[in-house]
Amino acid sequence: LALGRAGVVAVLGLEAAAPGECELTRLLQDKLHYEMRLRYMKHYFPIDYTVQVQYEEVLRPSNITRLRNGTVSEAALRYLWFHISSQAVLRIREVLPEKHPSWRYTQELGQLFDALGKEYSKYRQTDVEAVVADLVKLVHSAGAESRSKAVRPKALLDNCLKVMRMLYGAPCEWGPG
Repeated sequence: LALGRAGVVAVLGLEAAAPGECELTRLLQDKLHYEMRLRYMKHYFPIDYTVQVQYEEVLRPSNITRLRNGTVSEAALRYLWFHISSQAVLRIREVLPEKHPSWRYTQELGQLFDALGKEYSKYRQTDVEAVVADLVKLVHSAGAESRSKAVRPKALLDNCLKVMRMLYGAPCEWGPG
């Protein structure tokens, strides 16, 4: 069945979101509810606390709009969102001691991204546009620290949710919310 679905995704040019992606992103959307982001990523952190991330690790809706206008496929944009968002969760987890009140929350987010990663492992790097493949490589390259910026943990997850809604709302037939 998994092979069959991968074949269907390939035939569709990776435009359609796989059922597993929709299910997992719906769970992520629930977990990224505003009150949870506020409590775990703002209230449980010191005022004005920031995390150092690479410039490329901040993915905003405007970035998606620009890439769409550059005719990047929706599937490639979802692939990019997955890599950047899962990296953002890792960046936040790196600064948390295990006894921090946000530790379990970020662990649960990480588990959802790990499951989503299994869905994306079906994609080959050659299936995505060069611009997206280059961005994914940059996000995962250790030497890019010179282009870093300080970002609030909540802002990282706010962007994650906004972009996820842009990319998955229609293909997964999410209602308004």
